Amino acid sequence: MYGEKELLELKEQVDEAKTKTSELKGQKTAILTQLKNDFNCKNIKEAEAKLEQMETSIANIEKKIEKGVQELEKKYNLTEDENNN
Repeated sequence: MYGEKELLELKEQVDEAKTKTSELKGQKTAILTQLKNDFNCKNIKEAEAKLEQMETSIANIEKKIEKGVQELEKKYNLTEDENNN
């Protein structure tokens, strides 16, 4: 059997776990609200899909920028060394 001291310690641990659970639920609610407001996502799954879509879009834009820079460098006979001087 548990003594009074052990039971009080267990009660304290349970109370701490309940508090932590409430805090985490509040954080989850806040994050889901922010996802809804900022990105129109209803849940984490939608947010992950949106993130993947945005990352692909960013990669495509970066490629276009790099291609444009290369074309300008070629058109104006620029090199890395000339750009740094």
